[in-house]
Amino acid sequence: MSEWRVVSDLQTISPDKWQALDFSNNPFLSYHFLSGLEKFDCLKNQYWQPAHIIIENNEDIIGALPLYIKQDSYGEFVFDWAWADAYQQAGLNYYPKFVSAIPFTPVSGSRLLVNRKYDYKKTKKTLLDASLSLMEENNFSSLHFLFPNEEDLDVLTENNGLKRITCQFHWFNNNYRDFQDFTDSLTSKKRKKILKERREIKNSGIEIQRLSGSEITSEQWQLFYQFYSSTFYKKWGEPRLTSDFFKSIGKELPEQTLLILAKHNNETIAGAFAMSDDDTLYGRHWGCSRHLPYLHFELCYYQTIEHTIEKKLKRLDAGVQGEHKLARGFEPIAMPSSHWIKEDDFRNAIANYLDKETVMLQEHINSLKSHLPYKST
Repeated sequence: MSEWRVVSDLQTISPDKWQALDFSNNPFLSYHFLSGLEKFDCLKNQYWQPAHIIIENNEDIIGALPLYIKQDSYGEFVFDWAWADAYQQAGLNYYPKFVSAIPFTPVSGSRLLVNRKYDYKKTKKTLLDASLSLMEENNFSSLHFLFPNEEDLDVLTENNGLKRITCQFHWFNNNYRDFQDFTDSLTSKKRKKILKERREIKNSGIEIQRLSGSEITSEQWQLFYQFYSSTFYKKWGEPRLTSDFFKSIGKELPEQTLLILAKHNNETIAGAFAMSDDDTLYGRHWGCSRHLPYLHFELCYYQTIEHTIEKKLKRLDAGVQGEHKLARGFEPIAMPSSHWIKEDDFRNAIANYLDKETVMLQEHINSLKSHLPYKST
């Protein structure tokens, strides 16, 4: 196996060589998404410092690990603030730490990326060993893999990673013919509620457009960016992504980019942004200039469910949190992460905590499943 190195700028890597890595057409692991975050200034003020691990020879990238140095825990969606507080109380520094994740994007996917021509098991192990070596060499407190897929999770847990789970809500396409076929699978009360909400939108004179990346104009991107930014200003502060980043994604990944816009009296008043791979639609961001009843549900849930059915995708990932999604057919699922803690005492304490947390979360997920709106079979 060739030696590995750390890359702080993906633009120094050949796009074609990166695209030879196996990431199952996941748009968030594509060269254009990850390098775009760096190129269009989405990271520099958000404490995501690239430190990607690359294994290569003269001709190929054999393997790659998207990796970042973090000075806080914002934008990760696996909350370890209590761990950081415990470190501080003990007079130790929790930050900086290493995180392998997609910045601001809590979606599952491979983190140990391997060129299709090379040995998967060996390369994944080398990437993991390299990241652990970096943690030791830099004397960082910890290393975290957020939302790895099942294959990577097996590698991580087999090599002493502490497994943690969080709860997300995903919608699954049970081979529905159309949206009505989906609502027919629901109990009468839940079905009537959804249909009432959709009628309210239609009777309000709202017009909906679903556009692929190649169909989106610069003006439409700018309008959406205003909506997206307004959501951040109201809830979290500065927007994470930039207008140029969105436009680049639409251009470079047009078939995987979806923008849903709502018009009222010929004025565009709201928008929702999503991306897709071969079997999943990922609803990511939304915003509006005018609040109307049920508009958020229509754009972020019902339109994306319709799109998932029409494109014969298997699943809709509409983001983290939100037990209100249960009533609209979304199911609670356990999403994993894996963690290495350098200090033995803290590692043991966190391992004990995770054992208890996992039991409680799994019980919570099982309880939520009993409230799904589907007819009993």
